[in-house]
Amino acid sequence: MLRGWLSDSGFVIFCLINPLPKQIPAGIVNLNTQTIYWRRLYTNNMEEQYYISYNEQEEGPYTLQQIMQMNPDVDTMIMAPNAADWQRASDLPELFQYFESRGFYFPTEDNLASFWIRLLAYLIDAIIISLMISALLPGLIMQTLEVTKSDAITTEALLIRLKFNAVVFIFSTIYNTLWEASSMRGSLGKILCRLAVSDEDGRKLTIGRALLRNLGKFVSGLVLWVGYLAVLWDSRNQAWHDKWAKTYVLVKNR
Repeated sequence: MLRGWLSDSGFVIFCLINPLPKQIPAGIVNLNTQTIYWRRLYTNNMEEQYYISYNEQEEGPYTLQQIMQMNPDVDTMIMAPNAADWQRASDLPELFQYFESRGFYFPTEDNLASFWIRLLAYLIDAIIISLMISALLPGLIMQTLEVTKSDAITTEALLIRLKFNAVVFIFSTIYNTLWEASSMRGSLGKILCRLAVSDEDGRKLTIGRALLRNLGKFVSGLVLWVGYLAVLWDSRNQAWHDKWAKTYVLVKNR
């Protein structure tokens, strides 16, 4: 295989077909320094030799620029220079910028959103959703305010509170699902905080995955909001609903 050129025999052949230039650089004065010079040329020549697998057929070598011009997908298998095995294109750090320019955001240790920036985005969205409900259902808002002020514990008061909570959850689920499944990758609050929601492969969420994530918020908030607070101690900054949907909240351009 062509990758065998990384061996010592490959280096010898390289030296034979790449003689020293007529203008020998300063310092190339004996056999040892000539060997060093050849070794540097050989290393530089091999640095950007990538191989790509299409339909189980190995192609290459290519430079990184040529690889990017082939428009690899996240699942495309690539052998990087000096790598011991094939890797998915999404696992190569040198291709992160390429994929980000195409709308992929890969979760890394550096770009996972903290609890506090997520809380800020949540509060912004809470204000927006409250304004939406107030505009569309002003009667329900007035009833809820009256019940809250009276502190009455009656069946009617409980039903009004239950209705209000159900409406808020439904509005919130639809609002967040549609935004997260869009090209914006997140709600208005997340956009303002430069956050994006992605799946494990850095892709935009499908409508089904976005819906699963937001329905899961009901369980995350069921017991003293522990599912949300989990972001504080989780190694990947995931809330419970993130884990179930296999999603991540990321800071853009970090």
